[in-house]
Amino acid sequence: MTVISVIGCGYLGAVHAAAMASIGHDVIGVDVDAERIAALAQYRPPFFEPGLPELLSAGQESGRLAFTTDIGAARAAAVHFVCVGTPQARNGLGADMAFVDAAVDSLLPQLDTGDLVVGKSTVPVGTAERLAPAIRERGAELAWNPEFLREGHAVEDTLRPSRFVYGVPAGKAGQRAAAKLDEVYADGLEAGISRLTADYATAELVKTAANSFLATKISFINAMAELCEASGADVTVLAEALGMDERIGRAFLNAGLGFGGGCLPKDIRAFMARADELGADQAVGFLREVDAINLRRRERTVDLARQELDGSVAGRRIAVLGASFKPNSDDVRDSPALDVARMLAREGAQVRVADPQALDNARRVAPELDYATTAAEALTGADLVLLLTEWAEYRDLDPQDAGAAVARRVVVDGRNALDPHRWRSAGWTYRALGRP
Repeated sequence: MTVISVIGCGYLGAVHAAAMASIGHDVIGVDVDAERIAALAQYRPPFFEPGLPELLSAGQESGRLAFTTDIGAARAAAVHFVCVGTPQARNGLGADMAFVDAAVDSLLPQLDTGDLVVGKSTVPVGTAERLAPAIRERGAELAWNPEFLREGHAVEDTLRPSRFVYGVPAGKAGQRAAAKLDEVYADGLEAGISRLTADYATAELVKTAANSFLATKISFINAMAELCEASGADVTVLAEALGMDERIGRAFLNAGLGFGGGCLPKDIRAFMARADELGADQAVGFLREVDAINLRRRERTVDLARQELDGSVAGRRIAVLGASFKPNSDDVRDSPALDVARMLAREGAQVRVADPQALDNARRVAPELDYATTAAEALTGADLVLLLTEWAEYRDLDPQDAGAAVARRVVVDGRNALDPHRWRSAGWTYRALGRP
């Protein structure tokens, strides 16, 4: 098995380190954040991800996994994964590359001849070509191996990804790099997971292009939802019909509040910014409308709330079910649910938010809101209920029990996750995006 270092132990890095240890590699996780390292060493990831605490515990108890703030510990490794974040820059749409550059700079003195540095961060095309010369000066080589994680399924997606993509240099150097990655991912390759080898630029584009495609598909069905609202059609039935076409497929055709989180929004914006730098901005100009459609769904949800409260939410009690951007996550970055809650509060509503995992993060981002630890607490006395994150416990709410708690039986289903017939039969007024 291979000795691996993972530089950056945030969401991507912590999951990757623990997963690699679980398949038998010796892994050293390195991060400059001492508080984060201390939490990981106690099997407590600083974010919610199903299955990760168990991997952290098993890996460290076996001796195959360790975490440290000392970059010098990376010298023991032969393969080094760079897993730091690339957030949206404060002064524009592009990606902030400061963390990637700092990680590589700190790693350079630790490299030995024959080492392999593997970038996993989502970066603008051209990054690997820019970083490779400094790494080669140390006698090491660079590969780019994009990640395809879904929050809430990250452990599974690391151990059994949909595909392995290697961005490597041409010639024998690339062959050696690919062979080392084959050793790291031997379990997955033996299980039949597809492997694709490409040049640096193509490998970098795979992740950003994939995210842009998914964002486009989500925004397309949400654009159709706008037409359905105008015409009286039902977007959920439309999506089923479209999904029966094998050229289109049903996945990601779920109309509703739209996408958020730390990946899709910032990745499509960074994609547009990089295309502009390359003089190819017209090629991805459609992504501006993708972004705009996505943001409009939040405003439309607030519109529905106003409609059901006689034109104004001021002074009305509103229960918001969900704060994270998606279920099985505590991530509130660019969360549509939290955005809608704050918009309602700014209009004078008394908003109470519930979420099974994201309340601590939500409080830090939106301290002006009121929070409830349970759905029942949030529902009590509410004039309106908004389902904004489709956690299973909210999808499975009993409409009769919920109706006993609220002041008015009115629900806006921002995720098209509830059964309209069931809720209407229980005496609720049911509204949803894109449905009559």
